[in-house]
Amino acid sequence: MNPLSEFRGLVLRGLAEIQGSGTLLFNRIDDVTLTMVALCGLAIVAALARTALGRRPGRTQIALPALLSWATPAAFSFVRHVPLLFALAGLPFLMLALGDPFTTLQREEVTFPGRRIAIMIDASSSMVARFQAPHLNAGAPSEATFFATVAAAETFIRQRIQGRYHDLIALIEFGDEAYVVTPFTADYDNVLLSLSLVNDWTEFTKFPSRGTTIGKAVQQSVALFRTFDFLDAAGNLMLIISDGQDSQAIIGGTSVTEILADARTAKIPVYFIRVSFNKGAGDVLPDYVWKPAVESTGGKFYAASDESVIFQAISEIDRRSVGAIATKRYGTGQPEFSRFAAVAATFWLIAVALQLGIRYFRTFP
Repeated sequence: MNPLSEFRGLVLRGLAEIQGSGTLLFNRIDDVTLTMVALCGLAIVAALARTALGRRPGRTQIALPALLSWATPAAFSFVRHVPLLFALAGLPFLMLALGDPFTTLQREEVTFPGRRIAIMIDASSSMVARFQAPHLNAGAPSEATFFATVAAAETFIRQRIQGRYHDLIALIEFGDEAYVVTPFTADYDNVLLSLSLVNDWTEFTKFPSRGTTIGKAVQQSVALFRTFDFLDAAGNLMLIISDGQDSQAIIGGTSVTEILADARTAKIPVYFIRVSFNKGAGDVLPDYVWKPAVESTGGKFYAASDESVIFQAISEIDRRSVGAIATKRYGTGQPEFSRFAAVAATFWLIAVALQLGIRYFRTFP
């Protein structure tokens, strides 16, 4: 990058901090006040001393021959004061640096490619059914469908990480009830760690809700979007990975279509990977309920009868999940001394370089 551009950016950031909304604080504001008073006092004393001593011939005055009447001052003689102006410009930044500035909280709004993705994993008792998946179940405790779904979720997340996207991902585990394992976060290591903890046989057997109520997971996801104030924002997505063994077309007096109404209203596409070995579309009774309901949101229903269909579904969802999201990022306070000190030092280095490096600035006009 051009050094001048870097310097300009440094100055602009410094000025932005100065006129910020009260986030810039000082640890040693009293020291700055005393320093400014001392400098002003020295300047006044020097001015008074010079006035009192006066000018003495031979020491403070120089005799020059008469100048020719046609000699005129240089047109740009005032330029010789530029080094002094740079030196003076560095003083305010020095004062700010001496005050030991720091920010208590930083907030910035950023936009980046990605989605807010709520991943719902079925942990009901029906997920113990065998699902032959040599790649997904490699290293799993058994060939239970549950472990294939967890591996599918991990594969999808890793594919998003390897791409150019910066998603906010939430993880929900459900049975008769739905539980938020990880709320929306860009900390992918945390999400993957949560998946590894969920992908444990002991934890799976201890899961309290053994039935299958997919509607509960959808409701929990919608509530999570609403809690984070994402429901009315663009760039949202839901992904359900389940065996689809949910015979409840009505959940708590609410139909599946009504459950997905909030998703449709908020334009959140819902993708459903129904994982059941050797069972194609329509071979599981609830397929007829969930397929039209899911596709009405703008998403898609996948009847994953084997491992290859899961990989195909993951790739297609990844391709279709383009877009950008805007979010606010917060950071803890940090010292800002170096920023202001660097600006002051830069001004003074420029002043010294001009004064010593260019003869014109040392020439009497």
